[in-house]
Formats: sequence, C-alpha cells, structure tokens
Amino acid sequence: MAEAIGEADKAEALREVPIGAVIVKDGQIIGRGYNLRETSHDPTAHAEMIAIREASEALGAWRLLDCTLYVTLEPCPMCAGAIVQSRLKRVVYGTVDPKAGCAGTLMNLLQEPRFNHETELTSGVLQEECASLLTSFFRKLRGKTV
Repeated sequence: MAEAIGEADKAEALREVPIGAVIVKDGQIIGRGYNLRETSHDPTAHAEMIAIREASEALGAWRLLDCTLYVTLEPCPMCAGAIVQSRLKRVVYGTVDPKAGCAGTLMNLLQEPRFNHETELTSGVLQEECASLLTSFFRKLRGKTV
C-alpha cells in the first residue's frame, strides 16, 4: 500500500485528486497508476485503470490472474468493472468511498456472484493515511487550513 500512496502523491503534485494504485504479481510491481483525469481530460484516467493497462502490457495479456491490486481508495463502478473484466485475483484498498464505492460501501461489484469472476477483497489497509491524503487535498482545494 505504501507504493500506492507514493503514486497518489504524484497525482497530488499535479493537482489531481490523490489516488494511487499498483498491481503486484509474484512480489513484483507490474503496473502503476495515479489519477490523471484533469491532466489528460479523460474521465477514465483513474489510478486503477492506468495500473491495469500497464500491468496488462507488462504481461502481454488482459487476464491479470494471480495479481493483486493495491489502491488507496475503494474502486468506483467503472474501476470495479475493469477489475472483474481483467480477472484480478485480489484487491486491497485503503479507505472507503462513500459516494462511489463499489467494493462494499454502496454495493459490492467485486464479489457479485452473478458475474463470471469474483475477487478477493481486503479493506482498511493504511486507512488513516489514505483518508488523510484526500481530506488534506480537498481542504486545500477549498481554501481551508489543514
């Protein structure tokens, strides 16, 4: 998760919402991503989507079997769909997303039995640190003292 937090810091340096992700296979990071929606003018440029693309390219395959995604914020509906489609084995996230979380908060698309793939799920890893990234960013954005 510390590596994902490092990716989130890169997003914050660009004044992007600080969300970061890494994908690990056999103890090696094969994909990294951080939020780039504003910079790229692309609504799909979420940290998870970028990391999934990079990992797929690294493996030369779209199936990310036996891979784990670490992400600082609970995945949204789009990212949850991409996680299921890419067959990621496991997702570990830091803090919940009360407005768009689809790994248990609003719904759980990652473990929906009607889909063709269910993902192992771990939540709350370095939760305070992950939540603090977002809280601090939005306070600064709104001109409030941290």
